[in-house]
Amino acid sequence: MADAMLALYGLAASRGYAIGRAVVLGAAALEVSHYRIAPEDTDAECERLAEAVSVARDDFLRLADNLPPDSPREISALLHVHAMLLADPMLAQEPLNLIRERHYNAEWALTAQGQQLGEQFAAMSDEYFRERSSDVRHVIERVLQVLAGAPEIAPADQAHGTGESLIVVAHDISPADMVKLRGAKFAAFATDLGGATSHTAIVARSMGVAAVVGLTNVCTLARDGDTLVVDGETGTVLINPSQGILAEYLERQAWFAAERASLALIKDTPSVTLDGIKITLQANIEWPEEAASALAAGAEGIGLFRSEFLFMNRHGLPDEEEQYQAYASVVRAMEGRPVTIRTLDIGADKTLDDEATVATNPALGERAVRYCLARPDMFATQLRAILRASAHGTVRILLPMIAHMHEVRACLAAIDSARAELDTRGQSYAEHIEIGAMVEIPAIAIAIEPFAEALDFLSIGTNDLIQYTLAIDRADPGVARLYDPLHPAVLRLIANTINAGTRTGKPVSVCGEMAGEVSLTRLLLGLGLTSFSMHPQQLLDVKREILRAHTNALRTKVAAVLNRAEPIDPKTL
Repeated sequence: MADAMLALYGLAASRGYAIGRAVVLGAAALEVSHYRIAPEDTDAECERLAEAVSVARDDFLRLADNLPPDSPREISALLHVHAMLLADPMLAQEPLNLIRERHYNAEWALTAQGQQLGEQFAAMSDEYFRERSSDVRHVIERVLQVLAGAPEIAPADQAHGTGESLIVVAHDISPADMVKLRGAKFAAFATDLGGATSHTAIVARSMGVAAVVGLTNVCTLARDGDTLVVDGETGTVLINPSQGILAEYLERQAWFAAERASLALIKDTPSVTLDGIKITLQANIEWPEEAASALAAGAEGIGLFRSEFLFMNRHGLPDEEEQYQAYASVVRAMEGRPVTIRTLDIGADKTLDDEATVATNPALGERAVRYCLARPDMFATQLRAILRASAHGTVRILLPMIAHMHEVRACLAAIDSARAELDTRGQSYAEHIEIGAMVEIPAIAIAIEPFAEALDFLSIGTNDLIQYTLAIDRADPGVARLYDPLHPAVLRLIANTINAGTRTGKPVSVCGEMAGEVSLTRLLLGLGLTSFSMHPQQLLDVKREILRAHTNALRTKVAAVLNRAEPIDPKTL
């Protein structure tokens, strides 16, 4: 008798439909032997661990430096992050201290320290940084493999030339796994762990393959060779579906392929609505390498360059030159298109350089601009690096988590001071650089006028704006269902900000998740938005919706329902 079909539900992390055979990946178990060594053996045990860490780090760097030309650019950045983690004293030195002081064996010392670091990341309120706990787990798994005598990482040869679509099933997938798998004709990913910002999701989107993450037990329920359907639209994975369901998904695959082909045709089409309103479409990026993906998708600029990647997963702060080189590489790659660099958005639960501050409520603590203003030397270093990068193209500075005008004044003074320092050195920078603020705290969205007048532009960060407006942590399963971008209060704050921009002649964009949600595009146009910034892979879908829209008609419809008590249904627009 054929196996009964199983349906699993997770998070749709990358769009598309895939049908293929399951390849279930095993993971290095983090449950290792725990025993104490003799005091006289500590030096040898430390040497054994240090050598394994060095081999693993060299493996990551070798992979990063020898990636095939068709590999996603994101993989190189992720592999370098893993190499940096293994160079960080928190993983390279602290386990050695546990061996010397507590006489732990190498595996025990490594996993004990790794568990502590992983828990610190997992407890963070920001989803992106919370997902970085997987980085710690991945690098520790590789070191454990080296300690166990596993061979060096090398690309896999499985399924070469078979012509059969493979679907990778795993508890989680590391960047090194991605390199090993690139030779196989894999069509999708399905993982137990992961969120929208996990490595699997990021790389799958960059490769244009379907992915469903957060399935909890797909690794247990799927077996090698099972027929799988991965539905990247609904977040569903079907194990051993019936012939009728397979036929249905074959039709969906054909439809999706035709849709993507048609989208490619509008890449160079100006994003103008039916009634002639020009809409600006830009990209959000986290690594310099992603600038190429933004250009490939037809982005008109970088609407949000998150600078945190330079500061995380390392011991010590990046110096001015390192930051300058990273920022300048993006500015040069964009060839005159604007690049909006957000100053460091970190603090409270996202600590740097071994800081051990634990805030009672991190989301309301010393975050972002508050953190930077409290550390003027660090802030000045970043500002000088950004200003220097402006010599290579159009740069805009974006200040996160602004709530008070005195914060704006303090930041403008810090920027002027950074300019003066560069003048003293004789280093060049652009004569005019636009300065803007993130609108992500209700206070600024409500009292927006003075901010709009004092700044050059505004960028609405809908993720935090929704969280703070509704007092909802969307990562908390107990209340996540209440996280609603369509709540009337949220929409009124967005509308208030856009209207203030119109009155003062200052551009307003949305760079939060709402900008890339195609189902919300018409709603945002109806609110008067003319500038969107999103993940590069979402750009063409949103553009198609813009080309079909009549802005003035949408504004009339949205105005008529904006003051209702219940959320707007965007399907009615």
